[in-house]
Amino acid sequence: MRVALYQCPPLQLDIAGNLKRLSLVAQHNPGVDLLMLPEMFLTGYNIGQPAVAQLAQPHDGDAARAIAQIAKACNMAIAYGYPELGADGRLYNSAQLIDCHGQPLLNYRKTHLFGTLDHAQFSAGEEAYPVVELNGWKVGMLICYDLEFPENTRRLALAGAQLIVVPTANMQPYDFIADVTVRSRAFENQCYVAYANYCGREDTLHYCGQSSIAAPDGQQVALAQRDETVIAAELDPQKLTDAKAGNNYLADRRPELYGALSAR
Repeated sequence: MRVALYQCPPLQLDIAGNLKRLSLVAQHNPGVDLLMLPEMFLTGYNIGQPAVAQLAQPHDGDAARAIAQIAKACNMAIAYGYPELGADGRLYNSAQLIDCHGQPLLNYRKTHLFGTLDHAQFSAGEEAYPVVELNGWKVGMLICYDLEFPENTRRLALAGAQLIVVPTANMQPYDFIADVTVRSRAFENQCYVAYANYCGREDTLHYCGQSSIAAPDGQQVALAQRDETVIAAELDPQKLTDAKAGNNYLADRRPELYGALSAR
């Protein structure tokens, strides 16, 4: 499966503009099976609660239908971040995966909110870590700060995830996360991790870029620098097998020792 990541500066408060540039990126990258976009791609991330409330849409709203049409027209799956208006009336920082036939496969709500920015804009998602099949690969999803909790990736790996997609809005000075944590999560869970970040500035935030696809051996098989770009890599299922040849973290776990980890 060929996966591409679009690293871009946020385009604030302009859903139509973001749909247009998504369409252009998709058209100019034929042969991609999965195109990934950053966190809150549809609206920008640092936009404030009133704007989130104004622009949020249901998971099956107008924007989702427009992206489904792009996915079908370009014959590629698309994973994108957006502000979701839940059926419960709450606002969520969400990401959705739509397949190449325009069918929604997975809608995930960020479970670990980052700092005052996230807490002021969103409600936290509840327990929901689905793993779905895409082009023969088992795929799970997290959003940005979620990746920094090792329990999240381990949970998906135990559920069979071979690829974890992570729409992200990671800013300076947290370059360490983009450089080291992404590779560590892939290595310790022996799966691929695809991390699609913003670049440039958004008000007071300066995004660090460095989007990447990390393989099960911890190597970066695709890596962006700090400017707008599209990066891509072909995922190799043999790497999943090879990663477990020397050591198998999932098989060697001792869950009876870890009970305290889930206690407050």
